[in-house]
Amino acid sequence: MVVRAAPPAPPAVRAIELRAVSFHFDDGTPALADVSLHVAQGERVALVGPNGAGKSTLLLHLVGLLPETGRGHGEGDVVLFGERLRPDTVHAARRQVGILFQDPDDQLFCATVGEDVAFGPQQLGLRGQALDQRVAEALAKVGLADFEDRSPHRLSGGEKKRVALAGVLACEPRVLVFDEPTSGLDPRSRRQLIALLAGLAATCVIATHDLALVAELCARTLVLDAGRLVAEGATRALLRDDARMHAHGLETPRLDLPPRLLEDGEPGEPPP
Repeated sequence: MVVRAAPPAPPAVRAIELRAVSFHFDDGTPALADVSLHVAQGERVALVGPNGAGKSTLLLHLVGLLPETGRGHGEGDVVLFGERLRPDTVHAARRQVGILFQDPDDQLFCATVGEDVAFGPQQLGLRGQALDQRVAEALAKVGLADFEDRSPHRLSGGEKKRVALAGVLACEPRVLVFDEPTSGLDPRSRRQLIALLAGLAATCVIATHDLALVAELCARTLVLDAGRLVAEGATRALLRDDARMHAHGLETPRLDLPPRLLEDGEPGEPPP
């Protein structure tokens, strides 16, 4: 009897790849310096660093808003699912990536919640019953069923964030990008949003100062400082490195986070 070894597992598909990306604004201010990284399809990755580290600038590269807007000059390549972003591919690529900005008021501009959530799918050509169903499903996912006729500007901060997220989900992107998703939320709204993020199947990149969220949700973390990728690795191991965290302007997790979030084990699962 011949026992054959199992074939090797296929390599993970790379949803995102940055190759030596650098960027500076028109006034000469540097924002990113030779950043190379990758995110596998279905992976949930945290991006942390002090204010001014370049996190938001990096996120805008992922959705094709920089450097194509002409606000600065860049080098290197951004690759989404094997397709390099170029002027002739960037619009199609944007359909694959949804971004949730730090301030939901930057995304909510219609008279009703339903109109706001429907806006993106409408731009993609969805109409009629299919559009209505997409809106209803997106609102149900964020726990806001039957909010279609509400005014978004009369909602709480947490509800606004969930409406903005519903608008992103309604476009069915393959990659979700979050800029400080828990900023400004009260404890209940924060817990609700974390639970929502934990249930998403899409590839996620989460830029945040909320290291407890990082420890709960993200198996891998990237550390950005002064526009450079200075560290990356398994989240809980990285967060236990107090000296490295402190050196790059972050909290000292051993002092600030519950011990259970720093124990070995995958985020989203109970520690061993």
